[in-house]
Amino acid sequence: MNAHTKESEPEDGTLRLQKFIAEAGLCSRRAAEALIYQGEVWVNGKQAGPGTKITPGVDKVTVSGKLVRTVPQPKITLAVNKPRGLICSNDDPHNPDTVFTLLPREYSKFRFFCAGRLDKDSEGLLILTTDGELANRLMHPSNEVVKRYHVTLKNPFPSSRLPRLVKGLTFEGERLKVERAALINPLKDGTATDLDIHMHHGKKREIRLLFSALGYVVNRLRRYQIGAVRLKGIPLRGAKQLASREIAQLFVSPRTPNAELQATRSTPSTLHED
Repeated sequence: MNAHTKESEPEDGTLRLQKFIAEAGLCSRRAAEALIYQGEVWVNGKQAGPGTKITPGVDKVTVSGKLVRTVPQPKITLAVNKPRGLICSNDDPHNPDTVFTLLPREYSKFRFFCAGRLDKDSEGLLILTTDGELANRLMHPSNEVVKRYHVTLKNPFPSSRLPRLVKGLTFEGERLKVERAALINPLKDGTATDLDIHMHHGKKREIRLLFSALGYVVNRLRRYQIGAVRLKGIPLRGAKQLASREIAQLFVSPRTPNAELQATRSTPSTLHED
């Protein structure tokens, strides 16, 4: 099913099992489908299969042995400023080393999960939501939600190698690339330790692995924008609830002014790699 297509409701009051799980805030619909295929979902004491429908408030649904709420959670979406040292894990939201410790006390009774992740050593803008449908849209590759990062390297990066970041490379069987790379405050020799990086896909630790494959160490990685929603104004470890208008801005990609030294996938670069 296309990420933009809204699933129609059955007329008999039942819901597809994966939709019920997503609306309960347990995980995204795609993740719920995977759990069903893995045999982790049971309905009224029987293992559920693909295509199962349930009646909310009547049928008892468990996932990995835990009862799923029969009353859907309110749809709450938060933008948080993640510090280094916290992991984005849904396995144990009460673990003191997860991003869920950033939730304001009034939201602690709800089940949140990450709509996109940042690794333990990275920081910045992260979306936590109880809305499984929204999370699915944010993470689905077809929607090309653009994430923007400020990357600081141990050693200066030359402008001549910017096209390589955009062209990409294969590292340990994975294709790694970015959509835009630009030097921040470059020196007269055309190098800089700080770069502005844009990407709309994002495999695990992709930016770090890409620079590592090119021989560079990432000292700091900070995500400062998703779509048109910026981190600005949210203090470290702080959280801000997003209104409907702001949620819509997550899917908007504002035009970026051209930098003096940059390479992008949308326009031919004037730089040439050594």
